[in-house]
Amino acid sequence: MAKHTVESCSKAKMAIRDTLDVVGGKWKLVLISVLRSGKKGFNELSREAGISPRILSKELKELEMNGLVSRKVCDTKPITVQYELTEYSHSLNDVLLAMEKWGYQHRQKIDQGIK
Repeated sequence: MAKHTVESCSKAKMAIRDTLDVVGGKWKLVLISVLRSGKKGFNELSREAGISPRILSKELKELEMNGLVSRKVCDTKPITVQYELTEYSHSLNDVLLAMEKWGYQHRQKIDQGIK
């Protein structure tokens, strides 16, 4: 087991803060999770994630800015926009799987009454 030093703890804290700056908040990981099943239109994303259009727009812009989601304007009438995960977003797979696993375990603990 690695020895924890002040320096390693400080670097770990900075790395966690950087991660949370990109994917923190109530919606970003939910949106990434919804987009794991493939491309989605704006309204479809809003419906599936249960998020208001105003907040969805803000969150998608931030995810796009950080290289996790791509936005494609389709030449349709009316104009539609499709969102999908980028190749870079797959670097979050281990994080998502760990959170999903923990969430299932936590839900079981809640259902049994926390001890």
